[in-house]
Amino acid sequence: MTASSPRRRARVRAPELTGKGGWLNTGGSQYSLADLRGRIVVLDFWTFCCINCLHVVDELRELEERHRDTVVVIGVHSPKFVHEADHEAVADAVERYGVEHPVLDDPELATWKQYAVRAWPTLVVIDPEGYVVAQHAGEGHVHAIERLVTELEAEHEAKGTLRRGDGPYVAPEPEPTVLRFPGKAILLPSGTFLVSDTTRHQLVELAADGETVVRRIGSGARGLTDGGAGTASFSEPQGLALLPDGSVVVADTVNHALRRFDPETGRTTTLAGTGAQWMHGDTTSGPAREVNLSSPWDVAWWRGRVWVAMAGIHQLWAYDPDADTVAVAAGTANEGLVDGPGAEAWFAQPSGLAATGDRLWLADSETSALRWVDPDGAVHTAVGTGLFDFGHRDGAAGQALLQHPLGVTALPDGSVAVSDTYNHALRRYDPATGEVTTLATDLREPSGAVVAGEDIVVVESGRHRLTRLRLPEEAVRVEAVAHRTRRAATEVAAGKVRLDVVFQAPAGQKLDTRYGPSTRLLVSATPPELLLHGEGAGTELSRALELNPAVPEGVLHVSATAASCDDDPENAYPACHVHQQDWGVPVRLTATGEDRLPLVLAGLDV
Repeated sequence: MTASSPRRRARVRAPELTGKGGWLNTGGSQYSLADLRGRIVVLDFWTFCCINCLHVVDELRELEERHRDTVVVIGVHSPKFVHEADHEAVADAVERYGVEHPVLDDPELATWKQYAVRAWPTLVVIDPEGYVVAQHAGEGHVHAIERLVTELEAEHEAKGTLRRGDGPYVAPEPEPTVLRFPGKAILLPSGTFLVSDTTRHQLVELAADGETVVRRIGSGARGLTDGGAGTASFSEPQGLALLPDGSVVVADTVNHALRRFDPETGRTTTLAGTGAQWMHGDTTSGPAREVNLSSPWDVAWWRGRVWVAMAGIHQLWAYDPDADTVAVAAGTANEGLVDGPGAEAWFAQPSGLAATGDRLWLADSETSALRWVDPDGAVHTAVGTGLFDFGHRDGAAGQALLQHPLGVTALPDGSVAVSDTYNHALRRYDPATGEVTTLATDLREPSGAVVAGEDIVVVESGRHRLTRLRLPEEAVRVEAVAHRTRRAATEVAAGKVRLDVVFQAPAGQKLDTRYGPSTRLLVSATPPELLLHGEGAGTELSRALELNPAVPEGVLHVSATAASCDDDPENAYPACHVHQQDWGVPVRLTATGEDRLPLVLAGLDV
């Protein structure tokens, strides 16, 4: 094969795109693969609760811009939570996160199943003739996809099968609301509210009525620029925390940074982060502006430090203002619900923080859990059981259920209010009694709240406003509902099962073995009794598991990492890449189940 010859690829016809929810961002038009023939199509299987999916949405922006006349990105929304099957919620999320390509709403996972997708997010590349040519699970693969796109452009230009032109994306009309999908709010000493106006990339100061605009901070354009109220820029800011000196720390989420806003001068400066997303292998401590962060979602001042809900890597970090440093405070970066010492705990997209004297409360959104950290750094769970159990049920904390909460607020009596986002409710947990009650319902996607006198002011994100409620308020009785994840369980054999994580370095790369093994595999299970043999970490991507026949179903937690470098013998300093993916695989043990469980890590051309 000469250097100019196209690579030979397996010819697998792409299944049709179907979804009962219909299409978004197309001006009302419906599309089939035949309508897209001649274009390179990238399918992005995502769900809007998933931080890794949101990372991929951001990664794809440059690819879409550079190849706008040849590439069509189609988001295939494939829900995990019940709320995510609501078409209105999907439409809101598409606007909320600035998705600028067509989205197919697939509430019943029809297209997900046709493409045999196993994990959020997954990217599938379809060539101009309608054949699947690559599939990648997880984030961080856009560099490999862009290399493939360049090859496909040249190959199909030569064959006459490439069709250039405008894509099917039609931008929705902007809505003239004061706020647009606000994230969090705090009460300033002046009695006004400061709100993160997330989708408009601004902070907004509102008067004590919670409605009248006092001023806007930020240009409104997505960016990372320090300066005065009119020139500073943010990118989807979320959490806010008032510091003892009267300034405010801002979790500038998509900029992967912490910013400082001074209400007196109106200026914004950068406290921590480089603007680049933290990736596996990066340092986890050091001078604040030299360390990469990953989607900080909320911040809180507690015990002399700014604590950060680092949603992008399932950890808590802390910023020390005296030393001007950041460091991991708790969490291994594995996704799940594991209590214990901070260095051993697992989180799943922590998204809300609230500090009291002896506890740092956190809303752990993907496990639908309310958790807390004690002064010694140990992590505890008050409400929640794991990644795939959620619902709306009051009562004893051990039986109560939440659904993807994004906020938590300390109340004057020592209890906490939980912004139970996907249940559209405000809930209350009382540590003195261990009981969960419902304070209010019909709050469209509440994402945070702040106490103001005898009231609690809720950030009603889906209705683009602040909503004031009276405290205390009698619990609202609602019918108990319990759910499990919509993703179908994989039927496997009881006893011995072979787990194979399939990894092939992307084209032009090779495994990086310069410093020892280039791969790592970590396996655990919920409940732990499901796994009789095969738990723990190792360097091989295949492992013999033994599943307990006495446990009929559960979840296998698999985390795999592989390192590869550009394969260019003439380059003394090749670029290297780390491919990482976490899976939560629901399994059901049956007599006819498979004895092999394959999971695709990255970079595999099909």
